[in-house]
Amino acid sequence: MTDWLDYPAGGRLRSGARVKILRDVPSPGLGIRRDLLACLPPSYAQSDQQYPVVYMQDGQNLFDEATSFAGSWNAAAIVETLAAEGREAIIVGVPNAGPRRIDEYSPFADGFRGGGLARDYLQFLMNRVKPAVDAAFRTLPGARTTGLLGSSMGGLLSLFGFFERPDVFGLAGAMSPAFWFARRAIFPYVEKRPFHGGRLWLDAGTSEGPFALADVARMRDALIEKGYRLGRDLECVLETGGRHDEASWGRRLPATLRFMLADATATPA
Repeated sequence: MTDWLDYPAGGRLRSGARVKILRDVPSPGLGIRRDLLACLPPSYAQSDQQYPVVYMQDGQNLFDEATSFAGSWNAAAIVETLAAEGREAIIVGVPNAGPRRIDEYSPFADGFRGGGLARDYLQFLMNRVKPAVDAAFRTLPGARTTGLLGSSMGGLLSLFGFFERPDVFGLAGAMSPAFWFARRAIFPYVEKRPFHGGRLWLDAGTSEGPFALADVARMRDALIEKGYRLGRDLECVLETGGRHDEASWGRRLPATLRFMLADATATPA
């Protein structure tokens, strides 16, 4: 595997938060190769600290307008904002598989839309992506300081990963999650999984429609029934006027990361 390189100059990246790129990483079982992106906090080069890591899906949308689907989340600037508040982490963007995005982000097969390869994708994250990140950067590799975060199908994947591999991912953010996929199979799956510690974020925008809001409320209630405490290890936000789009997710990202990382702080190496 090649070295992490400085992200090409240009776009709307700000200089304080450094973005690195690892080119052409193979995804065994998924049959594709993709680049990985890592945004380091501003203090990284001047410190010896180890940092929490959040692995974000649809990583091509996070940092650069030129690679985004419909607008960047401006995540590099958000890393700087949170660092100024004393909350620092490494954000790893994992671009999606293009035409196979639904396949790899869904744990459950849908007879019409496909899907069902999320376990293969989690293996890719755990066996390829996370080792590459942990080897290259000063990370806090434990579950309590490692998160999954995504929107829509990426939100579905992130919640699934939290319950499927709690030994690896102790933090999760599901933004506008596609809980409807495969006849809402995520609900019986989560209901059968045991409670484990961690921090969970759910959200949706009120302009996404009544079914999306009902699904998020249903999952919130299921998690509370399981033992998660609203406002403590579970947060659920319904953003007034929020839509199912990159602008809405980028707007909510600071609050999402603040909650997910509330107990995961950088520490001296």
